Amino acid sequence: MDLLQRLGRFLDKPGFPWKKLIVGFSLAEYLFESFLSARQYRVLQEKKPPKALEGEVSQEVFDKSQAYGRAKAKFGFVANLYSQIQNYGIIYYDLLPKLWDLTGVWLTQYVPTKYQGEIVHTLIFFFTYNVITTVLGIPTSYYSTFVLEEKYGFNKSTVKLWVTDMIKGQALMVVFGAPLLSGFLAIVQKTGNSFFYYLWLFSVIVSLFAITIYPIFILPLFNKLSPLEQGPLKTGVEHLAKRLKFPLNSLYVIDGSKRSAHSNAYFYGLPWKKHIVIYDTLIEKSETEEVVGVLAHELGHWSLGHTTKLLGISQFHTFYIFALFSVFINNRSLYQSFGFHKEFPIIIGFILFSDALAPMDTVVKLLMNILSRKFEFQADEFAVKLGYSKDLASSLIKLQIQNLSTMNADWMYASYHFSHPILPERLGALGYYGDEKKADAKRMDDEKPIKASDREL
Repeated sequence: MDLLQRLGRFLDKPGFPWKKLIVGFSLAEYLFESFLSARQYRVLQEKKPPKALEGEVSQEVFDKSQAYGRAKAKFGFVANLYSQIQNYGIIYYDLLPKLWDLTGVWLTQYVPTKYQGEIVHTLIFFFTYNVITTVLGIPTSYYSTFVLEEKYGFNKSTVKLWVTDMIKGQALMVVFGAPLLSGFLAIVQKTGNSFFYYLWLFSVIVSLFAITIYPIFILPLFNKLSPLEQGPLKTGVEHLAKRLKFPLNSLYVIDGSKRSAHSNAYFYGLPWKKHIVIYDTLIEKSETEEVVGVLAHELGHWSLGHTTKLLGISQFHTFYIFALFSVFINNRSLYQSFGFHKEFPIIIGFILFSDALAPMDTVVKLLMNILSRKFEFQADEFAVKLGYSKDLASSLIKLQIQNLSTMNADWMYASYHFSHPILPERLGALGYYGDEKKADAKRMDDEKPIKASDREL
Protein backbone atom coordinates (compact mmCIF):
# COMPACT_ATOMS: atom_id res chain seq x y z
CA MET A 1 0.00 0.00 0.00
CA ASP A 2 2.73 2.46 1.02
CA LEU A 3 4.74 1.50 -2.06
CA LEU A 4 1.79 2.36 -4.33
CA GLN A 5 1.32 5.73 -2.63
CA ARG A 6 5.02 6.57 -3.00
CA LEU A 7 4.90 5.58 -6.66
CA GLY A 8 1.84 7.79 -7.12
CA ARG A 9 3.62 10.79 -5.62
CA PHE A 10 6.70 10.11 -7.77
CA LEU A 11 4.64 10.09 -11.00
CA ASP A 12 2.69 13.24 -10.13
CA LYS A 13 5.15 15.82 -11.42
CA PRO A 14 3.80 19.29 -12.37
CA GLY A 15 4.20 19.98 -16.05
CA PHE A 16 4.90 16.34 -16.94
CA PRO A 17 3.87 15.88 -20.64
CA TRP A 18 1.29 13.15 -20.10
CA LYS A 19 -0.67 14.16 -23.19
CA LYS A 20 2.36 13.84 -25.48
CA LEU A 21 3.29 10.55 -23.87
CA ILE A 22 -0.16 9.01 -24.29
CA VAL A 23 -0.51 10.29 -27.86
CA GLY A 24 2.92 8.78 -28.51
CA PHE A 25 1.81 5.43 -27.07
CA SER A 26 -1.30 5.46 -29.23
CA LEU A 27 0.60 6.33 -32.38
CA ALA A 28 3.29 3.72 -31.68
CA GLU A 29 0.65 1.03 -31.16
CA TYR A 30 -1.11 2.04 -34.38
CA LEU A 31 2.13 1.96 -36.38
CA PHE A 32 3.12 -1.40 -34.85
CA GLU A 33 -0.22 -3.02 -35.67
CA SER A 34 -0.15 -1.50 -39.17
CA PHE A 35 3.31 -3.00 -39.64
CA LEU A 36 2.01 -6.42 -38.58
CA SER A 37 -1.01 -6.09 -40.87
CA ALA A 38 1.25 -5.21 -43.79
CA ARG A 39 3.28 -8.37 -43.15
CA GLN A 40 0.09 -10.42 -43.05
CA TYR A 41 -1.20 -8.79 -46.23
CA ARG A 42 1.82 -10.15 -48.10
CA VAL A 43 0.88 -13.66 -46.95
CA LEU A 44 -2.68 -13.06 -48.14
CA GLN A 45 -1.33 -12.46 -51.64
CA GLU A 46 0.09 -15.98 -51.94
CA LYS A 47 -1.37 -18.00 -54.81
CA LYS A 48 -1.07 -21.55 -53.47
CA PRO A 49 -2.38 -23.06 -50.22
CA PRO A 50 0.05 -24.38 -47.61
CA LYS A 51 1.29 -27.90 -48.36
CA ALA A 52 -0.69 -29.31 -45.44
CA LEU A 53 -3.92 -28.12 -47.10
CA GLU A 54 -3.20 -28.89 -50.75
CA GLY A 55 -5.28 -32.05 -50.70
CA GLU A 56 -8.00 -30.64 -48.48
CA VAL A 57 -8.82 -27.20 -49.89
CA SER A 58 -9.60 -26.51 -53.52
CA GLN A 59 -7.84 -23.72 -55.36
CA GLU A 60 -11.18 -21.92 -55.72
CA VAL A 61 -11.83 -21.98 -51.97
CA PHE A 62 -8.27 -20.90 -51.22
CA ASP A 63 -8.51 -17.99 -53.65
CA LYS A 64 -11.80 -16.91 -52.09
CA SER A 65 -10.34 -17.21 -48.58
CA GLN A 66 -7.35 -15.09 -49.60
CA ALA A 67 -9.61 -12.49 -51.19
CA TYR A 68 -11.77 -12.37 -48.07
CA GLY A 69 -8.68 -11.99 -45.91
CA ARG A 70 -7.36 -9.15 -48.08
CA ALA A 71 -10.74 -7.42 -48.00
CA LYS A 72 -10.80 -7.61 -44.19
CA ALA A 73 -7.21 -6.38 -44.02
CA LYS A 74 -7.95 -3.36 -46.24
CA PHE A 75 -11.01 -2.58 -44.17
CA GLY A 76 -8.90 -2.94 -41.02
CA PHE A 77 -6.38 -0.40 -42.32
CA VAL A 78 -9.16 2.14 -42.93
CA ALA A 79 -11.08 1.39 -39.72
CA ASN A 80 -7.95 1.64 -37.56
CA LEU A 81 -6.96 4.93 -39.19
CA TYR A 82 -10.50 6.24 -38.63
CA SER A 83 -10.30 5.21 -34.97
CA GLN A 84 -6.87 6.81 -34.61
CA ILE A 85 -8.14 10.10 -36.06
CA GLN A 86 -11.07 10.02 -33.63
CA ASN A 87 -8.80 9.46 -30.64
CA TYR A 88 -6.41 12.18 -31.73
CA GLY A 89 -9.30 14.61 -32.28
CA ILE A 90 -10.71 13.91 -28.81
CA ILE A 91 -7.30 14.59 -27.23
CA TYR A 92 -6.18 17.51 -29.41
CA TYR A 93 -9.41 19.48 -29.06
CA ASP A 94 -9.83 18.68 -25.33
CA LEU A 95 -13.25 17.14 -25.97
CA LEU A 96 -13.27 15.23 -22.67
CA PRO A 97 -13.19 18.35 -20.43
CA LYS A 98 -15.63 20.13 -22.76
CA LEU A 99 -18.07 17.23 -22.63
CA TRP A 100 -17.66 17.01 -18.85
CA ASP A 101 -18.48 20.72 -18.52
CA LEU A 102 -21.46 20.40 -20.89
CA THR A 103 -22.93 17.45 -18.99
CA GLY A 104 -22.34 19.43 -15.79
CA VAL A 105 -24.58 22.18 -17.17
CA TRP A 106 -27.26 19.57 -17.95
CA LEU A 107 -26.87 18.23 -14.42
CA THR A 108 -27.58 21.61 -12.80
CA GLN A 109 -30.42 22.46 -15.20
CA TYR A 110 -32.37 19.21 -15.28
CA VAL A 111 -31.48 17.14 -12.20
CA PRO A 112 -32.92 17.96 -8.74
CA THR A 113 -30.34 19.34 -6.34
CA LYS A 114 -30.53 16.39 -3.95
CA TYR A 115 -29.43 14.01 -6.76
CA GLN A 116 -26.60 16.18 -8.01
CA GLY A 117 -23.06 14.96 -7.40
CA GLU A 118 -20.18 13.20 -9.10
CA ILE A 119 -21.96 9.88 -9.53
CA VAL A 120 -24.99 11.26 -11.39
CA HIS A 121 -22.74 13.66 -13.32
CA THR A 122 -20.55 10.70 -14.35
CA LEU A 123 -23.57 8.68 -15.49
CA ILE A 124 -24.75 11.54 -17.73
CA PHE A 125 -21.21 12.01 -19.08
CA PHE A 126 -20.65 8.29 -19.65
CA PHE A 127 -23.89 7.62 -21.49
CA THR A 128 -23.50 10.77 -23.60
CA TYR A 129 -19.95 9.74 -24.50
CA ASN A 130 -21.14 6.21 -25.29
CA VAL A 131 -23.86 7.48 -27.63
CA ILE A 132 -21.34 9.71 -29.43
CA THR A 133 -18.84 6.88 -29.91
CA THR A 134 -21.64 4.55 -31.06
CA VAL A 135 -22.76 7.06 -33.69
CA LEU A 136 -19.17 7.55 -34.83
CA GLY A 137 -18.84 3.79 -35.16
CA ILE A 138 -21.94 3.38 -37.36
CA PRO A 139 -20.14 3.82 -40.73
CA THR A 140 -17.55 1.11 -40.07
CA SER A 141 -20.11 -1.21 -38.48
CA TYR A 142 -22.48 -0.81 -41.42
CA TYR A 143 -19.74 -1.37 -43.99
CA SER A 144 -18.44 -4.45 -42.18
CA THR A 145 -21.89 -6.05 -42.00
CA PHE A 146 -23.64 -5.00 -45.17
CA VAL A 147 -20.76 -4.61 -47.59
CA LEU A 148 -17.83 -6.78 -46.56
CA GLU A 149 -19.66 -9.71 -44.95
CA GLU A 150 -22.46 -9.44 -47.50
CA LYS A 151 -20.05 -9.69 -50.43
CA TYR A 152 -18.67 -13.01 -49.20
CA GLY A 153 -22.03 -14.50 -48.28
CA PHE A 154 -21.76 -14.37 -44.49
CA ASN A 155 -24.24 -11.64 -43.58
CA LYS A 156 -27.75 -12.87 -42.82
CA SER A 157 -28.82 -9.78 -40.92
CA THR A 158 -31.13 -7.01 -42.10
CA VAL A 159 -30.81 -3.28 -41.52
CA LYS A 160 -33.83 -3.48 -39.23
CA LEU A 161 -32.24 -6.23 -37.14
CA TRP A 162 -28.91 -4.38 -37.09
CA VAL A 163 -30.56 -1.18 -35.83
CA THR A 164 -32.63 -3.14 -33.31
CA ASP A 165 -29.50 -4.81 -31.96
CA MET A 166 -27.86 -1.42 -31.60
CA ILE A 167 -30.83 -0.02 -29.69
CA LYS A 168 -30.96 -3.09 -27.45
CA GLY A 169 -27.25 -2.72 -26.76
CA GLN A 170 -27.70 0.89 -25.69
CA ALA A 171 -30.68 -0.04 -23.50
CA LEU A 172 -28.67 -2.78 -21.79
CA MET A 173 -25.86 -0.29 -21.28
CA VAL A 174 -28.26 1.93 -19.34
CA VAL A 175 -29.98 -0.85 -17.39
CA PHE A 176 -26.81 -2.62 -16.28
CA GLY A 177 -24.21 0.09 -16.78
CA ALA A 178 -25.83 2.63 -14.47
CA PRO A 179 -25.81 0.50 -11.29
CA LEU A 180 -22.39 -1.00 -12.07
CA LEU A 181 -20.77 2.37 -12.72
CA SER A 182 -22.49 3.85 -9.66
CA GLY A 183 -21.16 0.99 -7.55
CA PHE A 184 -17.67 1.46 -8.98
CA LEU A 185 -17.65 5.17 -8.12
CA ALA A 186 -19.19 4.72 -4.68
CA ILE A 187 -16.54 2.15 -3.73
CA VAL A 188 -13.71 4.47 -4.81
CA GLN A 189 -15.26 7.41 -2.95
CA LYS A 190 -15.91 5.61 0.33
CA THR A 191 -13.07 3.14 0.83
CA GLY A 192 -10.02 5.42 0.72
CA ASN A 193 -6.63 4.34 -0.58
CA SER A 194 -7.50 0.65 -0.29
CA PHE A 195 -10.38 0.98 -2.75
CA PHE A 196 -8.80 -1.44 -5.23
CA TYR A 197 -9.36 -4.42 -2.89
CA TYR A 198 -13.06 -3.66 -2.74
CA LEU A 199 -13.26 -2.93 -6.46
CA TRP A 200 -11.78 -6.34 -7.17
CA LEU A 201 -14.27 -8.08 -4.88
CA PHE A 202 -17.05 -6.10 -6.56
CA SER A 203 -15.83 -7.28 -10.01
CA VAL A 204 -15.83 -10.92 -8.83
CA ILE A 205 -19.44 -10.62 -7.66
CA VAL A 206 -20.43 -8.90 -10.91
CA SER A 207 -18.76 -11.67 -12.94
CA LEU A 208 -20.70 -14.39 -11.12
CA PHE A 209 -23.90 -12.37 -11.50
CA ALA A 210 -23.26 -11.93 -15.24
CA ILE A 211 -22.65 -15.66 -15.75
CA THR A 212 -26.00 -16.33 -14.07
CA ILE A 213 -28.20 -13.76 -15.81
CA TYR A 214 -26.63 -13.65 -19.30
CA PRO A 215 -28.31 -16.80 -20.69
CA ILE A 216 -31.59 -16.04 -18.95
CA PHE A 217 -32.14 -12.35 -19.69
CA ILE A 218 -29.57 -11.02 -22.16
CA LEU A 219 -28.91 -13.73 -24.76
CA PRO A 220 -32.64 -14.24 -25.56
CA LEU A 221 -32.83 -10.56 -26.53
CA PHE A 222 -30.56 -11.26 -29.48
CA ASN A 223 -30.84 -14.97 -30.27
CA LYS A 224 -33.17 -17.88 -29.77
CA LEU A 225 -31.97 -20.90 -27.82
CA SER A 226 -33.84 -24.12 -28.52
CA PRO A 227 -33.31 -27.49 -26.79
CA LEU A 228 -31.38 -29.90 -29.01
CA GLU A 229 -33.79 -32.47 -30.38
CA GLN A 230 -33.49 -36.14 -29.59
CA GLY A 231 -31.26 -37.98 -32.01
CA PRO A 232 -27.71 -39.24 -32.62
CA LEU A 233 -26.12 -35.85 -31.95
CA LYS A 234 -27.76 -35.37 -28.57
CA THR A 235 -26.97 -38.95 -27.62
CA GLY A 236 -23.35 -38.53 -28.69
CA VAL A 237 -22.86 -35.29 -26.76
CA GLU A 238 -24.53 -36.64 -23.63
CA HIS A 239 -22.35 -39.76 -23.82
CA LEU A 240 -19.24 -37.58 -24.14
CA ALA A 241 -20.29 -35.43 -21.17
CA LYS A 242 -20.97 -38.50 -19.05
CA ARG A 243 -17.64 -40.02 -20.04
CA LEU A 244 -15.82 -36.88 -18.89
CA LYS A 245 -18.07 -36.31 -15.84
CA PHE A 246 -18.94 -32.91 -17.28
CA PRO A 247 -21.86 -31.42 -15.29
CA LEU A 248 -24.11 -30.99 -18.33
CA ASN A 249 -27.46 -29.48 -17.49
CA SER A 250 -28.83 -28.64 -20.94
CA LEU A 251 -28.03 -28.77 -24.65
CA TYR A 252 -29.10 -25.89 -26.86
CA VAL A 253 -29.09 -24.95 -30.51
CA ILE A 254 -28.66 -21.23 -31.18
CA ASP A 255 -30.00 -19.55 -34.32
CA GLY A 256 -26.63 -18.14 -35.36
CA SER A 257 -27.81 -18.21 -38.98
CA LYS A 258 -30.11 -15.32 -38.08
CA ARG A 259 -27.14 -12.96 -38.44
CA SER A 260 -24.23 -14.83 -39.96
CA ALA A 261 -23.18 -17.99 -41.79
CA HIS A 262 -20.18 -18.45 -39.47
CA SER A 263 -20.21 -21.52 -37.18
CA ASN A 264 -19.23 -22.17 -33.57
CA ALA A 265 -19.98 -24.10 -30.38
CA TYR A 266 -19.30 -23.28 -26.74
CA PHE A 267 -20.27 -24.01 -23.15
CA TYR A 268 -21.03 -21.73 -20.20
CA GLY A 269 -22.38 -21.84 -16.69
CA LEU A 270 -21.42 -22.26 -13.06
CA PRO A 271 -18.98 -25.03 -12.03
CA TRP A 272 -21.77 -27.41 -11.03
CA LYS A 273 -24.23 -26.56 -13.80
CA LYS A 274 -23.01 -26.26 -17.40
CA HIS A 275 -24.83 -25.65 -20.66
CA ILE A 276 -23.61 -26.44 -24.18
CA VAL A 277 -24.63 -24.26 -27.12
CA ILE A 278 -24.20 -25.38 -30.73
CA TYR A 279 -24.74 -23.07 -33.68
CA ASP A 280 -27.37 -24.24 -36.13
CA THR A 281 -24.90 -23.54 -38.94
CA LEU A 282 -22.43 -26.02 -37.44
CA ILE A 283 -25.08 -28.76 -37.20
CA GLU A 284 -26.29 -28.05 -40.74
CA LYS A 285 -22.85 -28.28 -42.35
CA SER A 286 -21.18 -31.03 -40.30
CA GLU A 287 -21.59 -34.74 -39.65
CA THR A 288 -22.71 -35.83 -36.20
CA GLU A 289 -19.32 -37.20 -35.18
CA GLU A 290 -17.60 -34.05 -36.40
CA VAL A 291 -19.76 -31.90 -34.12
CA VAL A 292 -19.02 -34.27 -31.23
CA GLY A 293 -15.32 -34.01 -32.11
CA VAL A 294 -15.50 -30.22 -31.86
CA LEU A 295 -17.19 -30.51 -28.46
CA ALA A 296 -14.54 -33.03 -27.34
CA HIS A 297 -12.05 -30.24 -27.96
CA GLU A 298 -14.19 -27.68 -26.11
CA LEU A 299 -14.74 -29.96 -23.13
CA GLY A 300 -11.02 -30.65 -23.18
CA HIS A 301 -10.55 -27.03 -22.10
CA TRP A 302 -12.80 -27.73 -19.12
CA SER A 303 -11.25 -31.10 -18.24
CA LEU A 304 -7.69 -29.74 -18.44
CA GLY A 305 -8.58 -26.80 -16.23
CA HIS A 306 -8.02 -24.18 -18.92
CA THR A 307 -11.18 -22.26 -18.08
CA THR A 308 -10.26 -22.18 -14.39
CA LYS A 309 -6.70 -21.07 -15.15
CA LEU A 310 -7.87 -18.33 -17.50
CA LEU A 311 -10.40 -17.18 -14.92
CA GLY A 312 -7.64 -16.99 -12.33
CA ILE A 313 -5.39 -15.04 -14.68
CA SER A 314 -8.27 -12.72 -15.52
CA GLN A 315 -8.95 -12.03 -11.85
CA PHE A 316 -5.26 -11.37 -11.16
CA HIS A 317 -5.16 -9.02 -14.16
CA THR A 318 -8.22 -7.18 -12.88
CA PHE A 319 -6.68 -6.84 -9.42
CA TYR A 320 -3.40 -5.42 -10.67
CA ILE A 321 -5.27 -3.00 -12.98
CA PHE A 322 -7.23 -1.62 -10.03
CA ALA A 323 -4.07 -1.54 -7.88
CA LEU A 324 -2.23 0.46 -10.54
CA PHE A 325 -5.23 2.74 -10.89
CA SER A 326 -4.76 3.69 -7.25
CA VAL A 327 -1.36 5.08 -8.29
CA PHE A 328 -2.91 7.42 -10.87
CA ILE A 329 -6.25 8.36 -9.35
CA ASN A 330 -4.85 11.43 -7.54
CA ASN A 331 -2.31 12.36 -10.23
CA ARG A 332 -3.14 16.03 -10.75
CA SER A 333 -0.52 16.45 -13.48
CA LEU A 334 -2.27 13.76 -15.53
CA TYR A 335 -5.66 15.46 -15.22
CA GLN A 336 -4.24 18.91 -15.91
CA SER A 337 -2.40 17.71 -18.99
CA PHE A 338 -5.80 16.87 -20.49
CA GLY A 339 -7.57 20.08 -19.52
CA PHE A 340 -8.99 19.20 -16.08
CA HIS A 341 -7.76 21.95 -13.77
CA LYS A 342 -10.61 22.41 -11.26
CA GLU A 343 -12.38 19.06 -11.16
CA PHE A 344 -10.71 15.63 -11.08
CA PRO A 345 -13.48 13.10 -11.88
CA ILE A 346 -12.81 9.46 -11.07
CA ILE A 347 -14.10 8.24 -14.44
CA ILE A 348 -11.77 10.62 -16.30
CA GLY A 349 -8.86 9.39 -14.22
CA PHE A 350 -9.71 5.80 -15.14
CA ILE A 351 -9.99 6.64 -18.86
CA LEU A 352 -6.64 8.44 -18.89
CA PHE A 353 -5.03 5.71 -16.79
CA SER A 354 -6.24 3.10 -19.30
CA ASP A 355 -4.63 5.08 -22.11
CA ALA A 356 -1.36 5.35 -20.18
CA LEU A 357 -1.43 1.59 -19.64
CA ALA A 358 -1.55 0.82 -23.38
CA PRO A 359 2.06 -0.45 -23.70
CA MET A 360 1.53 -2.92 -20.85
CA ASP A 361 -1.75 -4.06 -22.40
CA THR A 362 0.11 -4.84 -25.63
CA VAL A 363 2.52 -7.13 -23.77
CA VAL A 364 -0.35 -8.78 -21.88
CA LYS A 365 -2.19 -9.41 -25.15
CA LEU A 366 0.89 -11.09 -26.66
CA LEU A 367 1.44 -13.32 -23.62
CA MET A 368 -2.24 -14.27 -23.35
CA ASN A 369 -2.37 -15.27 -27.01
CA ILE A 370 0.74 -17.42 -26.59
CA LEU A 371 -0.90 -19.15 -23.63
CA SER A 372 -4.20 -19.49 -25.47
CA ARG A 373 -2.55 -21.20 -28.46
CA LYS A 374 -0.82 -23.59 -26.05
CA PHE A 375 -4.19 -24.45 -24.52
CA GLU A 376 -5.69 -25.01 -27.97
CA PHE A 377 -3.02 -27.57 -28.82
CA GLN A 378 -3.61 -29.30 -25.48
CA ALA A 379 -7.38 -29.42 -26.08
CA ASP A 380 -6.78 -30.89 -29.54
CA GLU A 381 -4.51 -33.53 -28.00
CA PHE A 382 -7.23 -34.27 -25.45
CA ALA A 383 -9.73 -34.92 -28.27
CA VAL A 384 -7.19 -37.18 -29.99
CA LYS A 385 -6.84 -39.32 -26.88
CA LEU A 386 -10.64 -39.67 -26.80
CA GLY A 387 -10.51 -41.04 -30.35
CA TYR A 388 -11.78 -37.98 -32.21
CA SER A 389 -8.63 -37.05 -34.16
CA LYS A 390 -10.09 -37.72 -37.61
CA ASP A 391 -13.49 -36.22 -36.79
CA LEU A 392 -11.96 -33.11 -35.25
CA ALA A 393 -9.56 -32.65 -38.16
CA SER A 394 -12.37 -33.08 -40.68
CA SER A 395 -14.54 -30.60 -38.78
CA LEU A 396 -11.71 -28.04 -38.54
CA ILE A 397 -11.20 -28.25 -42.29
CA LYS A 398 -14.92 -27.78 -42.94
CA LEU A 399 -15.10 -24.84 -40.54
CA GLN A 400 -12.07 -23.32 -42.23
CA ILE A 401 -13.76 -23.60 -45.61
CA GLN A 402 -17.19 -22.45 -44.39
CA ASN A 403 -15.79 -19.45 -42.52
CA LEU A 404 -13.15 -18.67 -45.19
CA SER A 405 -10.70 -18.40 -42.31
CA THR A 406 -7.06 -17.53 -42.85
CA MET A 407 -5.24 -20.53 -44.30
CA ASN A 408 -1.78 -19.23 -43.49
CA ALA A 409 -0.29 -16.40 -41.46
CA ASP A 410 2.83 -14.38 -40.97
CA TRP A 411 4.53 -15.66 -37.81
CA MET A 412 4.81 -12.24 -36.19
CA TYR A 413 1.21 -11.28 -36.98
CA ALA A 414 -0.09 -14.64 -35.72
CA SER A 415 1.95 -14.47 -32.52
CA TYR A 416 0.46 -11.11 -31.62
CA HIS A 417 -3.11 -11.42 -32.92
CA PHE A 418 -4.14 -15.09 -32.98
CA SER A 419 -5.56 -16.85 -29.93
CA HIS A 420 -5.80 -20.07 -31.99
CA PRO A 421 -3.12 -21.81 -34.06
CA ILE A 422 -3.64 -21.70 -37.83
CA LEU A 423 -5.13 -24.80 -39.45
CA PRO A 424 -1.92 -26.34 -40.88
CA GLU A 425 -0.37 -26.27 -37.40
CA ARG A 426 -3.41 -27.93 -35.84
CA LEU A 427 -3.63 -30.62 -38.49
CA GLY A 428 0.07 -31.37 -38.02
CA ALA A 429 -0.45 -31.64 -34.27
CA LEU A 430 -3.45 -33.92 -34.81
CA GLY A 431 -1.36 -36.16 -37.04
CA TYR A 432 -3.77 -35.64 -39.92
CA TYR A 433 -2.26 -35.85 -43.40
CA GLY A 434 -5.31 -36.38 -45.56
CA ASP A 435 -6.55 -39.52 -47.27
CA GLU A 436 -3.20 -40.42 -48.77
CA LYS A 437 -1.15 -40.30 -45.56
CA LYS A 438 -3.14 -41.59 -42.59
CA ALA A 439 -1.22 -41.54 -39.33
CA ASP A 440 -1.81 -44.33 -36.87
CA ALA A 441 -2.91 -43.54 -33.32
CA LYS A 442 0.54 -43.99 -31.81
CA ARG A 443 2.10 -41.62 -34.28
CA MET A 444 -0.58 -39.06 -33.51
CA ASP A 445 0.08 -39.28 -29.78
CA ASP A 446 3.86 -39.12 -30.11
CA GLU A 447 4.24 -36.35 -32.68
CA LYS A 448 5.27 -32.97 -31.38
CA PRO A 449 2.92 -30.09 -32.34
CA ILE A 450 4.23 -27.25 -34.43
CA LYS A 451 3.45 -24.20 -32.33
CA ALA A 452 3.41 -20.53 -33.15
CA SER A 453 5.35 -20.03 -29.93
CA ASP A 454 8.12 -22.24 -31.33
CA ARG A 455 8.70 -19.80 -34.12
CA GLU A 456 11.35 -17.19 -34.15
CA LEU A 457 9.90 -14.66 -31.68
